[in-house]
Amino acid sequence: MRLFRLYARVMGQLGPDLRLGAVLGLANVALAVAAFAEPVLFGRIIDRLTHAPERGGGFASAADLWLIGAWVGFGLFTIAAGVLIALHADRLAHRRRLSAMAGYFEHVLELPLAFHSANHSGRILKAMLEGTNGMAWLWLGFFRDHCAALVSLGVLLPLTLFLNWRLGAILVVLVGVFTLLTAFVLRRTETLQGEVEHHHSGLAAHASDALGNVAVIQSFTRAKAEKEAMQGIIRDLLAAQTPVLSWWALAAVATRASATVTMTAIFVTGIVLHLNGLASVGEVVSFMSLATMLVGRLDQVVAFINGLFLQAPKMAEFFEILDTVPAVRDRPGARPIEHLDGEVSFEAVGFSYDGRRPALDGVSFTAKPGETVALVGTTGSGKSTTLSLLHRAFDPDEGTIRLDGTDIREFSVASLRHTIGVVFQEPMLFARSIRENLQVGRPDATDAEMLDALERAQAGDFMARQPDGLDTVIGERGRSLSGGERQRLSIARALLKNPPVLILDEATSALDAATERKLQGALDAVMEGRTTFVIAHRLATIRNADRILVFDRGRIVESGTFDALVARGGRFAELARAQFMAGPEEPDYAMAA
Repeated sequence: MRLFRLYARVMGQLGPDLRLGAVLGLANVALAVAAFAEPVLFGRIIDRLTHAPERGGGFASAADLWLIGAWVGFGLFTIAAGVLIALHADRLAHRRRLSAMAGYFEHVLELPLAFHSANHSGRILKAMLEGTNGMAWLWLGFFRDHCAALVSLGVLLPLTLFLNWRLGAILVVLVGVFTLLTAFVLRRTETLQGEVEHHHSGLAAHASDALGNVAVIQSFTRAKAEKEAMQGIIRDLLAAQTPVLSWWALAAVATRASATVTMTAIFVTGIVLHLNGLASVGEVVSFMSLATMLVGRLDQVVAFINGLFLQAPKMAEFFEILDTVPAVRDRPGARPIEHLDGEVSFEAVGFSYDGRRPALDGVSFTAKPGETVALVGTTGSGKSTTLSLLHRAFDPDEGTIRLDGTDIREFSVASLRHTIGVVFQEPMLFARSIRENLQVGRPDATDAEMLDALERAQAGDFMARQPDGLDTVIGERGRSLSGGERQRLSIARALLKNPPVLILDEATSALDAATERKLQGALDAVMEGRTTFVIAHRLATIRNADRILVFDRGRIVESGTFDALVARGGRFAELARAQFMAGPEEPDYAMAA
């Protein structure tokens, strides 16, 4: 039953091509009728020929000519209709495949970061490619062959009982045996095929993971170990796949065997019936032709059900991801942000990733327009989570976040994120040109504006070394650049966006001390006049912050300026002493504490 529901859903994905699909379906019905009529008419012609001597040897009456004309006409119609159906079915299948792929891609990009953290990118990509390929195969096969085959077997086959119920009964028994056999094989292999697809997903995830970390594999001489791990997955996959293939091979052999038995039975039974005056020569010839056609249709249906069965887990995985509801989406009536001064307020905000352990617990603070607020604390204290909630990577479980006094959920997600610039700890660059990476921040930026942003991000030197300038392709995740160059390009991308609210998440962590000092001056100039949030582990980078919020276990435990917090001798002073004692110049914060 799940297989048929999945089948119906795939057919429902035709969308704007549904009308064309209906036309192709009707054309398949006409094609099945024509294919059925050919052997029936041919048998009638044979009967007219065998009875010609009884009618004086003539075979040129109007009825004879009509039969021959109808037989030829149905044959030509079958050829022409088959060509037209195949042509339009091909176009429909490929068009809908690409449309489904685009819709899936757009949907996945809108899913929350929690979904992407829990699902490997290799699995997501595999589901998109294999799921859409499976749907294209189903559409193409259905409209090319399988619709006509199903009509022939399900609708036209019973009509053979009216031609000669004895011979027709043999064909009906053939289809009945096939149906029972197919149902039996489906029941035996349904669960097994789900396990096969699980191994396929593991294979894709492992390969993607290894290819994304080639540098680590080569550095730690892990190539052999990774190959052995891949071979282990392949062995498990084959072990799960072999029983499924064996069952379907048995079904195919049994279908062909029953078809051969049926052909023999019709021929022998037809001779006996003819000798007893219960069947004409034309009827025997018609049923032999019908049996040949139906055997071919049965082969098509077996191949179709087998293919559908093998493709079903891939399409099911595609729909499973497609049915995932984004946790963050626009409320009804959400409006765009027309103007923003930049006041940010957190009011008793609480959030948990797993529903058990709170990542934030009652966080409250207000950042005035143009103010620079630094967030510090140990790893896992809630700093990054706080700012992720600000640009709605997640929504809080409790409390409210406001921009200029308005709940951020009242704004459209797109306009909210457009007003907030983020420089992540990881540069997160695309395997595209420098120009395309910068245009992520502002698609309409001119070359002059992009070069100015790069200069302000202290990236002018490395840009001068690029052979193709802004058109230089920087490789997957920007691997052709050094860590500092990647981060500077990421900063330039945010500067180009020129947002009223800026988030710097360890923005200078990948830079050397000299470049960091240069860039810090540029960042100070850029931060002026806009609300800026800075996450930093190196406390020297936030000495000039207007306010520092100290996080511990999801709570704000201290708040104040750098000097005031050091003088207080609390949690922040401990962090400051630990860092400065490890540096070449050790200010005596211990005494100040």
